[in-house]
Amino acid sequence: MDLSRRELLTRTGQAAAVATAASTLTIGTAQAAADAGVRLTQGTNISLSRSADGKWLAIDLVTAIWVLPSAGGTARKLTDELQDATLPSFGPGNEIAFQSYRDGNYHLYVMGLDGGGLKQLTSGKYDHREPAFSPDGTKIAFVSDRAGSYGVHLLDVRTGAVTQLTGVPDEAAAPQWSKDGKRIIFVVGNNAVDVVSLDGKRERLITAPAGMQLFGAAFGPGDQPSYTQMKPGQADLMLGTTAITAKEDVFGFAPIWDGDSVLYTADGRIRSRTGGSTKDIPFEVTVPVRTTRRPHRTKNLTGGPVKGIASPVVSPDGTQIAFRALNALYLLSNGKSTKLTDGKYFDSDPDFSPDGTKLIYASDRTGVAQLRVRDLRTGDEQVFAPAPHAQITPRFSPDGTKVAYLDHDGQVWIADQQGRRQVTPTLFQPGRPTWSADGNTVALAAVKPFSRRFREGTSQLLFIDLVGGTLTYTEPMPFRSIATRGDDGPVWSPDGKHIAFVVESVAWVVAVDAKGTFQGEPRQVTREVTDSLAWHGNNALVHLNNGRLRKSTLDGKVTTIRHNLSWRKPKAPDRKVIHVGAYWDGESEQLRPDVDIVVENGSIKEIRPHRGRADVDASTLTAIPGLIDAHNHWHLRGRQWGARQGLAWLAYGITTVRSPGDPVYQMIETREALAAGALTGPRFYATGEAVDGSRVYYNFMRPTLSRAQLDLELRRAHELGYDMIKTYVRLPVELQRVAVQRSRVPLSSHYLYPAANIGMDGMEHVGATNRLGYSHTITRQGRAYQDVVALFTSSGMSMTPTLFQSRALYAKDKSLVTDERTRVLYPPWEYDRYVTDANNQGTPAGTSSPDLLRGWVEFALKVHRGGGFVICGTDAPLDSPATATHMNLRALVEYGFTPREALITATRNPARWLGLPLGAIKPGAPADIAFVEGNPLADIKAAANVKLVMVGGQTHEIPDLLEPYRNQQTVATFAAELPALRSAENKHWWHEPEWAERVCCDH
Repeated sequence: MDLSRRELLTRTGQAAAVATAASTLTIGTAQAAADAGVRLTQGTNISLSRSADGKWLAIDLVTAIWVLPSAGGTARKLTDELQDATLPSFGPGNEIAFQSYRDGNYHLYVMGLDGGGLKQLTSGKYDHREPAFSPDGTKIAFVSDRAGSYGVHLLDVRTGAVTQLTGVPDEAAAPQWSKDGKRIIFVVGNNAVDVVSLDGKRERLITAPAGMQLFGAAFGPGDQPSYTQMKPGQADLMLGTTAITAKEDVFGFAPIWDGDSVLYTADGRIRSRTGGSTKDIPFEVTVPVRTTRRPHRTKNLTGGPVKGIASPVVSPDGTQIAFRALNALYLLSNGKSTKLTDGKYFDSDPDFSPDGTKLIYASDRTGVAQLRVRDLRTGDEQVFAPAPHAQITPRFSPDGTKVAYLDHDGQVWIADQQGRRQVTPTLFQPGRPTWSADGNTVALAAVKPFSRRFREGTSQLLFIDLVGGTLTYTEPMPFRSIATRGDDGPVWSPDGKHIAFVVESVAWVVAVDAKGTFQGEPRQVTREVTDSLAWHGNNALVHLNNGRLRKSTLDGKVTTIRHNLSWRKPKAPDRKVIHVGAYWDGESEQLRPDVDIVVENGSIKEIRPHRGRADVDASTLTAIPGLIDAHNHWHLRGRQWGARQGLAWLAYGITTVRSPGDPVYQMIETREALAAGALTGPRFYATGEAVDGSRVYYNFMRPTLSRAQLDLELRRAHELGYDMIKTYVRLPVELQRVAVQRSRVPLSSHYLYPAANIGMDGMEHVGATNRLGYSHTITRQGRAYQDVVALFTSSGMSMTPTLFQSRALYAKDKSLVTDERTRVLYPPWEYDRYVTDANNQGTPAGTSSPDLLRGWVEFALKVHRGGGFVICGTDAPLDSPATATHMNLRALVEYGFTPREALITATRNPARWLGLPLGAIKPGAPADIAFVEGNPLADIKAAANVKLVMVGGQTHEIPDLLEPYRNQQTVATFAAELPALRSAENKHWWHEPEWAERVCCDH
């Protein structure tokens, strides 16, 4: 499409630098003033193209396209940050094609050498990526998922017509032309190089050796295939089967050959190689950054009305509502909430029997989550169809004889008095089941990706035909997702005539037949923020609206349902004097020996030389500030872990955790339960679902497609008191900038730039999963260059490394794996996987690389010692809760941090991010203390030798934390396992457990 002059001026180099209230975005040929920007002389994962006349080079750097003379020099910027432009390709007339994510999908654009004449070439809801101009300029080769997987396509530049060259299930990448314009070379699945001619004839040229991956193919001299061949610790530019580079961090984009000379990018530089000699081509750019972050102090909750109402359901007669709050199940009737369960375990996800006399729910009081049925008249309870796996999110069948539930791997089971039967394969984080009125079909939310190459897709309705044994996916609306795969539907009406679900944070209802087939278009029935749907009869819905329980009739009448629940923070423990052998205050270079720490009202009152009798004798121990894990997801597997998780964090001395993404009402309920003392665990600061874009992967990402919807997401965040906001992978830069403008709390994402310029406060991971499929902050070899380090150190943005590769250290030391705390507090299946993974490290089956780990830590060390802001986080439970915090600290020390520097990333720095006086032992600070054996400033492993832990002055002995799960009331016998239905056969590649593929930096 041709753009208007106004749009063209906005998007290209014809306008002067512009500034907004939220940004100093610089666009066009104008450069930021030297004193207002950051000078970049290296680039991490930059790609390269050269003009046909050899005079110009185009590169992508910090998500913009730049051009510079072929001999090097100062680069000129052609696109703005909102364009989110990458992978330039020169045409014969000095036009430049590139891919852009401006509108929330990848599309192809073309512009002139001066940035003018911008034209969008593709549009729609499919992605179009990695353009390459044909030698004559008449065609552009690219890849797209428009045919069901990534295939090579051709676009006629004059007419816009698209022709598909390769099809399902290729997962093709990065096509490049032969010099005669008759063939295209490309990579397939990162494990092969193929060539296809314009008439569709195809040939395999290269198959990756075992353990290797291939990237960035091109035709070399004599039409030999040239590409990058990689494994951890090695990235070689290849010609045929011969490596032509050694010990270089080659970035994996298509090289440019001219006879025997080759131009490529590696080690942060543009590099030219002829024979055995290399020459670097210098470049320089200046980009603006925002150097001040928003002042913020996280609010400590002290009490108030309960907002954490989790998974409400309505009784068949409409007179009662059951839900989870404050670590208990409640029954609401006539404005009065009655507590049904209580204690130190995790009871969740109630559902009424069809006659309303019973409640089924999941509880971990026997060690792992199992189904329990409570008689509401007598209060009697019994276990229902016990299993060796976790049983979560149960739903009664309409006749009350069966129960559908999920296990810990995302399989759906049907249980009755005869036994239990698997009815689906493993699904990736599916939602809660719902039954058709005749009991012959079960539906739930499940993700369906667009391709193997990029995992994101849409959250759809999955129908399980219990009679025919088939699975059927249905989009709620074209290219739309159910809001979250949790409690946002689908939910079948009692009469079976309608299904309700949430899309874009409002409720929709659609007429269906007995099998769930849509009988018309969905109809919007709410206009306010809508979460956690449940039917109230056949003509109304009960839902949550920013902490309020609401009832909405299908004709739009909305009322609030009062529950009258409130909570308050318990009184601080009595004054205590703790005698410690030594302590570290969180700053000093050395321990201070033999002191008393005086605690009053939950805070440290005084630190004095030891004298007299103490209330707590820790004279053989060292006191250190309680550790802070600043990146984990409590409820990613929260139902499976149950109450174990909080105990595990404390047992390893972690007294504060921060979640940058969790199912919102599960998060709010847990946050309130911890603050109220109803649940044992660390302080919990968190956000709800991450704000995502047009496609999603995890079940707690909210697909957000418009400014209007973003307003709803921010309203939910502010009214529920989020501690931060996370914007995720597919959200366009423009909406990310709006979120910055409107947010009252800090924001984090997976992106460094333009995040550093529009005002984001932090970046998660060393090089996060993102829409590109590779990172602009870390290479595939785990290295970062001057551009990344300079942007972090100048902007003040936080960086949370989440060192997954720290598992490589288990090859030397498995003490944390075999520790009693781990053995007792991990769910059995989690512990078994953990042991297997740890035992595999250092063998060919190992999942982690010491080479990558070294690169990640050296990157973090450059940022830290350059004055940047590194905070410790783990992405647990994708990595191991609690133990991974210590493995991260050990990895930091293994590759260059001092023990003190490592501890600061888990104490002072994340406390500063939260804006709280945590992470220190000093008068006035909260009494959050870990008492350990040894000197962590001399040996970082001592930080894990926790013998006693204190949170807000409340002490916890390690044996007390282990006791609930050490002496479990285990189920004696399990219900019979019946033959699985045919629908349980795995026929789709995306049907896999959440833990199956450990990839860096998911969240």
